[in-house]
Amino acid sequence: MPFAAYLSFAAGHQRFLSFGFVLAFASSFGQTFFIGLFGPDIQQAFDLSKTEWSAIYMVGTLASAAVFTWTGKLIDRVDLKLYSLAVCGLLALACVGLALVNSPVMLVAVIFLLRQAGQGLASHVAVTSMARYFEAGRGRAIALASLGFAAGEALLPVVAVLVIAAIGWRWTYAGVGLVVALVFIPAVAWLLADHPNRHQAYLEGLKNRADAQRHSGQDWTRGAVLRDARFLLVLPGIVAPPLILTAMFFHHLALADAKGWSYAWITGSYGIYAVAGILAGLIAGRLVDRFGAARVLPYMLPPLAAGLLLIAGLDDPWVAWPYLCLLGISTGLLVAPASALWAELYGAANLGAIRSMVTALNVFASALGPVILGGLMDQGLPIEFVCVLFAGYAVLGTVLISVALRRIGSR
Repeated sequence: MPFAAYLSFAAGHQRFLSFGFVLAFASSFGQTFFIGLFGPDIQQAFDLSKTEWSAIYMVGTLASAAVFTWTGKLIDRVDLKLYSLAVCGLLALACVGLALVNSPVMLVAVIFLLRQAGQGLASHVAVTSMARYFEAGRGRAIALASLGFAAGEALLPVVAVLVIAAIGWRWTYAGVGLVVALVFIPAVAWLLADHPNRHQAYLEGLKNRADAQRHSGQDWTRGAVLRDARFLLVLPGIVAPPLILTAMFFHHLALADAKGWSYAWITGSYGIYAVAGILAGLIAGRLVDRFGAARVLPYMLPPLAAGLLLIAGLDDPWVAWPYLCLLGISTGLLVAPASALWAELYGAANLGAIRSMVTALNVFASALGPVILGGLMDQGLPIEFVCVLFAGYAVLGTVLISVALRRIGSR
């Protein structure tokens, strides 16, 4: 059974898989779904309109994407333990910084730090380390570590809303910073205590495979990847989920207004998204190990397109559940196949540099998504119509991915 295979795999690699889970969970504090919970309070504190708050968020996110191509590739050269502790330290600093922010200009800088340390580096470390140090079980390792993303999405919104109501938004983010500093940093240090042995084994294996990799065209540089037609064809589909999902989650309250739903109904249903993502991610990880990422990835976008068309055509409040379920399935089918694909196609030696480039493009897309959706709505287009446009883009991305990955057998 697939889940029995997960249990035996997890039992053999508890500490390192737990490390991936912890970093994935910590990334939540810099993700849109978490920061967005503080949006109304931040707008009120600085007298910001929705457009101004969106612009601040976009600028901070774009700055993070620009820097990430450099910071992300450092994982190829810096000791993983040192790199991970630095990421967690930066995340703790960013969280405390948001609690202390006193001007819109400072807010831009803090959003940059949150997006860089949380959405960018913490998630990058979690996934890249799993893809690099596991080969036969790469898909399962990525899927298990990625449960940290789903756990954050399922648990943190409810907790954050309650804590904000009790102690205010500033003290809440300050508390998050303290938790990262006092809990997550020691946990990472302990979980990676035996990592030098793992890394030495990886280096020896990499050296032994070097000749075979060069012969098979593996071990690509980032520049070579950028010139590969497969990468250019896959890219529009890869960036579709961060663009579309960030746009939708950022504007879910506008969707609720358009449908006549309560805000509590749409946000209270996020657990369905998380559970669907967990189940789909576990299945995808197993399929990647069995069939390869290239055969699984084309199935990633159709559920997203179906969910968008569903929400565009129906107004009943109960449609939120299948809509969020389909979005969760798409997310679950993305992480393991997309992350494993780069190692399959281009080798593991420069995986950090390659993934940092892709992640930077994803961050860039996530910055544009809310602005695109908000701008189209400001022009008078109904959000349902924009959902149809997004669904069309997802279908196009599916076609391009399918065309690109059929080329693998011919190389």
